Amino acid sequence: MNQPAKQNIVKTLIRTFLATALAIMASAGGIHRTVAEDAPTTAVAPALGEDMPTGAVHLAAGDRGSRSISLGTGKSIVVELSRDVRDVLVSNPKIANAVIRSSRRAYLIGGDVGQTNVYFFDEHGRQIAGFDIAVTRDLNGVRAALRRMLPHSEVAIDGLGDSVVLTGIVRSPAESQRAFDLAARLVGNPEKVVNSLTITGRDQVMLKVTVAEVQREVIKQLGIDLNGTANFGTSVINLNNTNPFSVNGGPLTPSSITGTFGSVQATLRAMEQAGIIRTLAEPTLTAISGENANFLAGGKFPVPVVSPGIPPTTTIQWQPFGVSLNFTPVVLSEGLISLKVYTEVSELSNNGAITTNGSTVPALSTRNAETTLELSSGGSLVMAGLIKDQTKQNINGLPGVMELPILGALFRSRDYINSKTELMVIVTPYVVKPVAQKNLSLPTDGLADASDPQTVLLGRLNRTYGVIGAPPPPPGLYKGKVGFILD
Repeated sequence: MNQPAKQNIVKTLIRTFLATALAIMASAGGIHRTVAEDAPTTAVAPALGEDMPTGAVHLAAGDRGSRSISLGTGKSIVVELSRDVRDVLVSNPKIANAVIRSSRRAYLIGGDVGQTNVYFFDEHGRQIAGFDIAVTRDLNGVRAALRRMLPHSEVAIDGLGDSVVLTGIVRSPAESQRAFDLAARLVGNPEKVVNSLTITGRDQVMLKVTVAEVQREVIKQLGIDLNGTANFGTSVINLNNTNPFSVNGGPLTPSSITGTFGSVQATLRAMEQAGIIRTLAEPTLTAISGENANFLAGGKFPVPVVSPGIPPTTTIQWQPFGVSLNFTPVVLSEGLISLKVYTEVSELSNNGAITTNGSTVPALSTRNAETTLELSSGGSLVMAGLIKDQTKQNINGLPGVMELPILGALFRSRDYINSKTELMVIVTPYVVKPVAQKNLSLPTDGLADASDPQTVLLGRLNRTYGVIGAPPPPPGLYKGKVGFILD
């Protein structure tokens, strides 16, 4: 028998064996498939856990049917399964692990903070259950502490990776801050705490600041300038004695008496000055609890700034001055307010002014105070106080001669300055609520201009006025007109 005949016999035997095997398997119900010769084969994947045709590729397990579970580090839960478990898959055992104690019971144990998946399969390789596990910090102790600290608030804390999120409703910013501090202590880093608490009934705080200052200054100057010439034979002696008033760095403008005595001329310089300055500023500002508020009553003055370059350029910067107030209130409890306050009173001054490029830039005389304090609503506290008593005295003269009794006064000058300052800053916060507009009055309410005869003959600018619509005073208690008169 030749070689081609042998090959045909082998092929026939193989075909007969395969046909017999397929018939046996079909009769046993193992495979139900009909393949048309020279026709393409198409496989459709059914749902998870169903039987699949031989040769088809499908998704045996996935997140589509998984259940989300949150675990704390070191915590565990018990899972009861519907069928016997043959295999289990854990994506990352370091984050969470699964322990099979019986054919239908498993323990899920949390490890490190993170996320992982766990899938359970039966003996046929079909998915029984899947779990999407998020392992976060153990927050049960913090939840119990929040319930004890804030019994009247609804605060929930949840883990998000290595961070935590605060949600719920609290009654005041102080409660929100206490919850935030507790969560920050747990995490160890305040930046990993997301505060999404809602504050109900946020209070509004009105702050009244009083800045009162009195400055007294006394200046006394006395000096004699000598200028003359004395001849002794062929010798000539010139006398010139001019002593400056050096307390303020330069002489003031005094009155002078000049007389000539022979060949000697004497100039007497004498001056005495007394001054007083009174400053009273009362800024008032209202802000929501926990928010910042700013107030400025004054203006801005130009300051030229020269920028280097070729050629140099000059720009103008505007510096503010006047009465300013900046504060942040936080209502801690019923009637108790925490304040972070900064107040300043500044005014333009010629002392310290400079002249640059032909422009004179004035200096600022500034009084400011900054602090944090706690007050009850309506209570006042001195935030800052200052009593300053300064005395300056200079005596300038011709050495040796200025110490002579009586005659020494002709060769010396005396400059004396005494300055006293009393400053006080008082703060008063109030918890306030909105009122109807009709209950508020303005400084312009009821203002009336004087008539022409009153202006021309009496020099008045306005008439007596009061609040429009205000009820008249009770009879017998007041006499005359009620209101304000501006001269």
